[in-house]
Amino acid sequence: MKRFYRDVTVEQVGQGFAVRLDNRPIKTAAGQLQIVPGHALADTLAAEWADQGEELDLSLFRFRDLADYAIDIVRTERSTTLAKLLAFAETDTLCYRADPDEALYRRQQEVWEPLLTAFEAREGIKMERVSGIMHRAQSDETLKTLHARLDALDEFTLAGLHTVTSLAASLCVGLSALEADAAAGALWAIANLEDVWQAELWGQDAEAEARMAKRRLEFGNGFDFMRLVSKL
Repeated sequence: MKRFYRDVTVEQVGQGFAVRLDNRPIKTAAGQLQIVPGHALADTLAAEWADQGEELDLSLFRFRDLADYAIDIVRTERSTTLAKLLAFAETDTLCYRADPDEALYRRQQEVWEPLLTAFEAREGIKMERVSGIMHRAQSDETLKTLHARLDALDEFTLAGLHTVTSLAASLCVGLSALEADAAAGALWAIANLEDVWQAELWGQDAEAEARMAKRRLEFGNGFDFMRLVSKL
């Protein structure tokens, strides 16, 4: 698609901000006005449009779809979004370990346990751990506490959180990404410990590496999106 606009600006709309193309407002995929919280996110969205060449390159829109998802899906289906996020606590990757006599278990204890322990202390919860693949339910108290934690977040943070959490298969990793000292690369490495372990043992083919690179990029986009949302 050829570039169909010349000027890109940002204007305040109520308590939010909106990008305009030749003074025309942008709409979401569902046809709603794309109004976002905070100047930082709006300026970044504007830069995505301004930096396009004569032909639009959709891969350069890192945050546009996440903003649309927050407005079109999370805002209108909030309870469903919370339920999806909470489901990752029930099957959190960091809680499912290898058998204690395996070398992988020792690596999981070394890499996963510090993050999970810090997560428990920060959220005031206790997560059940299990060796093997048999499901072990988290306590009702833990799930209730985590639900309240998620429900306190705005729809834009939830949109980024859903991306990060689903790619990590871990609500622990997702909520840890909200911490001020969090680093996307470190969290991605923690979430993908088992894939890295398998690659160390057996090697990794080019196709698997390409898939992993794509997922890592999407994880980083979700992480950065939450950072931008927090800069009101």
